[in-house]
Amino acid sequence: MTPQDVALYRSRRDIRVEGQDVPKPIRVFEEANFPDYCLEVISKLGFVEPTPIQAQGWPMALKGRDLIGIAETGSGKTLAYLLPALVHVMAQPRLAQGEGPIVLVLAPTRELAVQIQAEASKFGLRSNIRSTCVYGGAPKGPQIRDLQRGVEIVIATPGRLIDMLEARHTNLQRVTYLVLDEADRMLDMGFEPQIRKLISQIRPDRQTLYWSATWPKEVEALARQFLQNPYKVIIGSSDLKANHSINQIVEVLTDGEKYNRLIKLLNEQMDGSRILIFVETKKGCDQVTKKLRMDGWPALSIHGDKDQAERDWVLAEFKSGRSLIMIATDVAARGLDVKDIKCVINYDFPTSLEDYVHRIGRTGRAGAKGAAITFFTQANAKFARDLVKLLQEARQVVSPALTALARSGFSAGGGGNFRSRGRGFGNRSGSNTIPIGGRRQW
Repeated sequence: MTPQDVALYRSRRDIRVEGQDVPKPIRVFEEANFPDYCLEVISKLGFVEPTPIQAQGWPMALKGRDLIGIAETGSGKTLAYLLPALVHVMAQPRLAQGEGPIVLVLAPTRELAVQIQAEASKFGLRSNIRSTCVYGGAPKGPQIRDLQRGVEIVIATPGRLIDMLEARHTNLQRVTYLVLDEADRMLDMGFEPQIRKLISQIRPDRQTLYWSATWPKEVEALARQFLQNPYKVIIGSSDLKANHSINQIVEVLTDGEKYNRLIKLLNEQMDGSRILIFVETKKGCDQVTKKLRMDGWPALSIHGDKDQAERDWVLAEFKSGRSLIMIATDVAARGLDVKDIKCVINYDFPTSLEDYVHRIGRTGRAGAKGAAITFFTQANAKFARDLVKLLQEARQVVSPALTALARSGFSAGGGGNFRSRGRGFGNRSGSNTIPIGGRRQW
């Protein structure tokens, strides 16, 4: 590729780069020099060409340099760091008995951690590269066994990994490839002290890859401390923005009108595709699920008071299409990668615009079209102005009612990122046990 070809390729794909000696992007998978088995798996998965973050991120990561990647959810970033991780592992001496992992991936939620490991196993199986997932809310026994047998790749949430290190079930002395995925989310959730504690135990000559959907000051400050002379690749803008493949509709209504409007939407939208409905509280999540099931809709719910076994079961039912309606709190908003979600419905508006972007990012993935319908009440008015800006940037139609709320002088303030935590109650609990009543709607 000539310098002109490179500039054209990047501009057409909205790729911006920073750093010294930035490598050229790769246009086809074969140019990346991945092992043959990786290319076979890529071909089986039906990928046609690298996504922009992969095209530019792969050659950067394969240079062994630190990397900052800024890209929205659904951009293909998981493979952007996992495939170079496999190449990195192959180049290291094999693990001896009692040694910890070579690759460590830190993620904010157990859902995202499980998702990453599912991708890692697709590729690791063929290469005898072992991986495990270490996260809270699940029994420690199987995780401890995996760690003690020895695994090259550990994908973990910070809290549970610290527990494992303190109990001496593993160590980080061999880690030379560190990934922080959704760094903005980890900081939002208050994980900065745990991240610092973990990084202090990893050797300084490691390669660090730092991924984020947005680039606020606190995310940048942390990167400055832990990365050395990094490349930076930005897909699109580092400002908060929504995926342009999603048709966003925001309806201004009252709390009392929401349920009937939801039923009307389900009647319009249900055609055998999956629908994901977000509710702000665990109690609200159970109430809506219970009402829908009693009205004949086969809905299932997932939230922080469900134990891991039930959450896994609900996700499996939704992914397989046995249950086409899933109702969730934000616990499922990040890291949930289910193909063919036709529509996301925000029954309640979230407590931040970032969460709105991540919720709607569950549809319109990997280049597909999607729809997001949001119920917006007077109580959400403080978000109206920023939401209108976000919609305009994504070239969406803004309703007169939302414009009026935005003009009424409110602006987003605080809102917090409260995440409640709770205990689980067996394999199928509460609203998920309500028999589907009346005439089954779907």
